[in-house]
Amino acid sequence: MSTDFSNSSGQDQGREGGGRGRGRRGGGGGRDGEKQRESNRGDLIDKMIKIRRCACVVKGGRRFSFGAYVVVGNGKGKVGLGYGKANEVPPSVEKAIKDGTRNMVEVQLAGKTVPHICEGRCGSSKVVMIPAAPGTGVIAGASVRAVCEAVGIHDILTKNYGSTNAANVIKAAIRALQSLRTRSDIERLRGVTL
Repeated sequence: MSTDFSNSSGQDQGREGGGRGRGRRGGGGGRDGEKQRESNRGDLIDKMIKIRRCACVVKGGRRFSFGAYVVVGNGKGKVGLGYGKANEVPPSVEKAIKDGTRNMVEVQLAGKTVPHICEGRCGSSKVVMIPAAPGTGVIAGASVRAVCEAVGIHDILTKNYGSTNAANVIKAAIRALQSLRTRSDIERLRGVTL
């Protein structure tokens, strides 16, 4: 009888030990903050791009704080980038959303795409945006895609050159969108009929 109990308990221990470490390593699906989260707050669309963790070394060890980059838009031609920093992730995201809402800029669109080819730079990042036919979709990397979807663009081709730093890429994309002009704007500025 005692041998049966010891064998069964040994088998149970073996099963428990075998299942302990499975699926833990690499289960996060990438580095901290690489996943995008999206939410709708009223008429605003906010997409979290990146969470950065900062460690301040103090006498008792390390003190962590978190910085969040969030793209905020209304889906109808307005977009902004926000940055917030706090000791926890949720307050940093809230601060970033408030900052992005304050920094929203108006963008000239031609339906669901951009009216012409545009280019924006920030630091060593360069983003080129090309208008696309209806049904093409948003052909872009994660950062530029978030900007395009937040502003309300559904068909566009984009290319990123140089640095892929998320903050600089987003700033370059927003600068490219700010440089857009429609035909009526050009006619008004030049005083001619095209």
